[in-house]
Amino acid sequence: MHIQKDIRPVTYLKSRAAALLKQINETRRPVIITQNGEPRAVLQDPKSFEDMRNAIGILKLISQGEEDIKKGNVKTQKEVFNNIDELLKTKSK
Repeated sequence: MHIQKDIRPVTYLKSRAAALLKQINETRRPVIITQNGEPRAVLQDPKSFEDMRNAIGILKLISQGEEDIKKGNVKTQKEVFNNIDELLKTKSK
């Protein structure tokens, strides 16, 4: 990230929105928008935003899995596959 190039005041956003959106979508780097010298928002292209949300979702699942392991809420592979077989058998009837 070129942090100095990726921080813009809100007045820049107001006057050059189209150019800023073009930059964000071409570079796929987010831009921090400031107001009165303070960071107030981050503009990001939709694909990067979606990728970030997916990554956060995966990290949450991993964290939940680690918690389950710590609490002993686990099943063997054989138990899981047996449960799946039972579900498939009841659905096919």
